[in-house]
Amino acid sequence: MKQALLVIDAQQELIEGNEDEKCVFQKEKLVKQINLVIDKAIESDSFIVFIRDKDVAEGKGEGFQTHRDITIPADAKVFDKEATNSFHGTPLLNYLTEKKVEHLVIMGCKTEHCVDTAVRTATVNHFDVTLVQDGHSTTDSATLSAEQIIMHHNEILDGHYNVEHFSDVRGAQEDLFQPRHNDYR
Repeated sequence: MKQALLVIDAQQELIEGNEDEKCVFQKEKLVKQINLVIDKAIESDSFIVFIRDKDVAEGKGEGFQTHRDITIPADAKVFDKEATNSFHGTPLLNYLTEKKVEHLVIMGCKTEHCVDTAVRTATVNHFDVTLVQDGHSTTDSATLSAEQIIMHHNEILDGHYNVEHFSDVRGAQEDLFQPRHNDYR
């Protein structure tokens, strides 16, 4: 089975914050987990795709780039997006389809926006998804703390389905590239 790691909006300014925005919750842990899962993706011979949001740092400069402490493999693909949805207006779906990918491991920022949308859109587009439980982050909202938002999304996206395809939530230490989806079918 072909698999891909999708790292969403793990960009310097989004993770570290700026004069207007706070840094994401547990930013050091997030970067560490992303690097851990990148290593697992390499070991499992999975494709690696980075998505960058053009709204971050106005789409330019160091702030727009993937976080400086994240290792980007030479053969990783990078797609830039202008929407919350990583699949909208990008070559992502075509790329994954051409590569015959069936399972996506998803992590990155921000939990309630781009990560949530990617998980849901992927299941609609015939992918099984593993969301990395401790591999996505966000900032506090007016209503909920970042930690509450993350815990809520881990709960509601675990088992989210579109009949044939669904999402599973697992920790970064687990064998993410040995999907468990068939155990539930």
